[in-house]
Amino acid sequence: MPYSFAGRHVMLNSLAAAATHLSLHSAYPGDTGANELAGGAPAYTRQPVTWNAAASGVLDNVGTQTFDIPPLSTVAFVGVWSALAAGTFYGSAPVGSGIPVPFTAEDSTDILTADNHGFADGQQVVVWDTQGAVIPTGLTQGDVYFVVSATGDTLKLSLTSGGAVINLTSDGAGFIQRIQPEVFGGQGTFDVADIDLDLLN
Repeated sequence: MPYSFAGRHVMLNSLAAAATHLSLHSAYPGDTGANELAGGAPAYTRQPVTWNAAASGVLDNVGTQTFDIPPLSTVAFVGVWSALAAGTFYGSAPVGSGIPVPFTAEDSTDILTADNHGFADGQQVVVWDTQGAVIPTGLTQGDVYFVVSATGDTLKLSLTSGGAVINLTSDGAGFIQRIQPEVFGGQGTFDVADIDLDLLN
């Protein structure tokens, strides 16, 4: 069911009490927290986080969390955990992400329709399932795609910038969200100044 802001805030504030640490991931963490960074000198480690009270259906972090990043690493997702090591994984958000935008898709045209989506050709995005619907066959949740053939309300996706359009083999729906992975050639640092957690209806 669709949740009211009051309902979302109860759930998000409960999550805030349990989610004590942030992590960084080179690719989609899935449901288990896979692809977490490791190594480096100084070594990568999860960082403690506190949260503002949920407002407008969103939970956001207090302050900035700074991570040490190993050489030759890609930072693509920020994860949320219950502990500094091991613990329970609660979910993730794409790096540099905006607000998730709902879309529908038709296999006959390979077009995703998302009103006033704001995406431009060449931008990188990820797609998510939504309650009551699934993303179209041909796309994989959490994989990174490039926007092509964008108009005000429609777009198509490709595996490469300016590349061939992905062939969708079923209709579907979900959320689409921008991602801006950061690649490190050498040892460096990465700041999480603002991560917004919400509940996708």
